[in-house]
Amino acid sequence: MATRDLVVGFDADDTLWHNETIFEQTHERYRALLAHYHDAATVDRTLFATEMRNLDLYGYGVKGFTLSAIETAIQLTAGKIRAKEIRELIELGRSMLAHPVELLEGVEEALGALAGKHRLVLITKGDLRDQERKLAKSGLAPHFRHIEILSEKSPDSYAAIFRRHGIAPADFLMIGNSLKSDILPVLALGGAGAYVPYHITWAAERVADLPVADGRFFQLKTLRELPAVLAALGAR
Repeated sequence: MATRDLVVGFDADDTLWHNETIFEQTHERYRALLAHYHDAATVDRTLFATEMRNLDLYGYGVKGFTLSAIETAIQLTAGKIRAKEIRELIELGRSMLAHPVELLEGVEEALGALAGKHRLVLITKGDLRDQERKLAKSGLAPHFRHIEILSEKSPDSYAAIFRRHGIAPADFLMIGNSLKSDILPVLALGGAGAYVPYHITWAAERVADLPVADGRFFQLKTLRELPAVLAALGAR
């Protein structure tokens, strides 16, 4: 097989560092705060519906989640929630934003090995300030040639990145934990995807079936398996 130069893209949240576990810990505290009003299933269902309704306005991330959590609490308590409890919700959001950035196992080694051989691109979505903060705290920024923080991941947004940086879709590999956001849009454009599942997947990111894309889709347990993917794609 002839070798070729690959551009390698990485998602950030739950691909390079832990994120959804922080949200899950906050959900537990949120359920406890509203436990004397409603059962956990009702709280979860209503909060998720509120988040989806507000997504176009607030986007992804902690700030949007916090606003939706406050709105849901007012709804579920019929306006009876106290100012003290709303203050607790605001503090929950603030503690999430201040949470340490904890890298996933093998991330530093994988990026260090790849950065000298391939052009690496970080492609993440969410609140700009929060994503910039996490990237700075992670210490991983020097590994990446380009950094893209998007409001949404779609075929159009990936195509714009390809045009901006002169990337041929056929020479691009995207690595991430979300089939919906990281893998399917890239496969649709003719690129390759390496899916590395995280142990928690937010309901809005779940996809029922694995994609069918012979020779362009790979499922990994950890980033340590990347060399085999690159070899299969004929990378230098």
